[in-house]
Amino acid sequence: MDEEYDVIVLGTGLKECILSGLLSVDGLKVLHMDRNDYYGGESTSLSLVQLWKRFRSNDKPPELLGSSREYNVDMIPKFMMANGTLVRVLIRTGVTKYLNFKAVDGSFVYNNGKIYKVPATDVEALKSTLMGLFEKRRARKFFIYVQDYEDDDPKSHEGLDLNKVTTRDVISKYGLEDNTVDFIGHALALHRDDSYLDEPAIYTVKRMKLYAESLARFQGGSPYIYPLYGLGELPQGFARLSAVYGGTYMLNKPECKVEFDTDGKAYGVTSEGETAKCKKVVCDPSYLPDKVKKVGRVARAICIMSHPIPNTNDSHSVQIILPQKQLGRRSDMYVFCCSYAHNVAPKGKYIAFVSTEAETDHPETELKPGIDLLGPVDETFFDIYDRYEPANHDEHDNCFISTSYDPTTHFESTVQDVISMYKKITGKELDLSVDLSAASAAGEDA
Repeated sequence: MDEEYDVIVLGTGLKECILSGLLSVDGLKVLHMDRNDYYGGESTSLSLVQLWKRFRSNDKPPELLGSSREYNVDMIPKFMMANGTLVRVLIRTGVTKYLNFKAVDGSFVYNNGKIYKVPATDVEALKSTLMGLFEKRRARKFFIYVQDYEDDDPKSHEGLDLNKVTTRDVISKYGLEDNTVDFIGHALALHRDDSYLDEPAIYTVKRMKLYAESLARFQGGSPYIYPLYGLGELPQGFARLSAVYGGTYMLNKPECKVEFDTDGKAYGVTSEGETAKCKKVVCDPSYLPDKVKKVGRVARAICIMSHPIPNTNDSHSVQIILPQKQLGRRSDMYVFCCSYAHNVAPKGKYIAFVSTEAETDHPETELKPGIDLLGPVDETFFDIYDRYEPANHDEHDNCFISTSYDPTTHFESTVQDVISMYKKITGKELDLSVDLSAASAAGEDA
């Protein structure tokens, strides 16, 4: 502990582990500490016994649910875009060799009380039962425009400068109905509210292109992939990477206290009477509660079931997005389901999560629209947790704090936070130019 490090990372959540790995690969001397005796922090995966202990104190799970060890229940369940930023980070760092992925079966959207497969291309638009005949044709034209759009090819722009015109302007040009706009904005472009409509259209077009490219990568029913044995494998994969490049890990270190000098700059971390010195501290919000602000809460339900979600083509793994407008809410609701097919539950068992930005203190009532889609449920656990963002000035105190995990069921916003933190810590952009054919190899299990 007496050594001096470039960076001390506190907490082994996914964001912290990715940063630890990236910084170690860059040649920085990294010490990674956690007060817990396990990897993953808030983004860990639990066995059935651990799940019961966390939510039901001393009760024991019923035997009919199967072996506890066969469960890997993610506390922050999220899928990865097959062509997305996290996959690029995994390939760039070589962490793919520690993991096996499998394609996610389906991606659906809730509309007028029913769920529909999300159409992502002009061909799917024509087949979709989500729209009437004339609307299908209008949507097809819009999808063709998006598919053909290239930044450096003015011919593909159709006279529109997407950096200046809003998404609302582009959509009105194609005359799309509100319900179509709803699924395009929330289930394809994965916006969390409707503010995107008045932002430059380029952001929405690029998000739609990412969805379509990810869908094409594994020729599956969705653009998503997910690791076998759950997301708890991800932090451990990046921890291994850091260790390979000389990073030092210390778990079960109680009361990790960040030390500050008279100018308010962090210079080390003390635990068990010893202080390790450093130039910079990276941590999750729980390690520096005085330097973060509460920005919201996430309500979620964890449900164990013995069947796939109805009306999803018997999918073993699936995402359903319930757009805010469909529910009369301020924020979207997300349904995430995985199963024994991804080695996260015993044969025949499914784990579903329903999550949203909490707008009340009653998750049971608030999450009902999503839970109602699941059919009969064996066991349900409800939870609300606070979301925090950094409120400090990292250039003044050398403390780089991650934001809490949002309710989305995909990793795009999570990884953007990591990339932003990496740039602040190192002063340089993260190079994500990788050969994505390696992603196909990594996902051949997929």
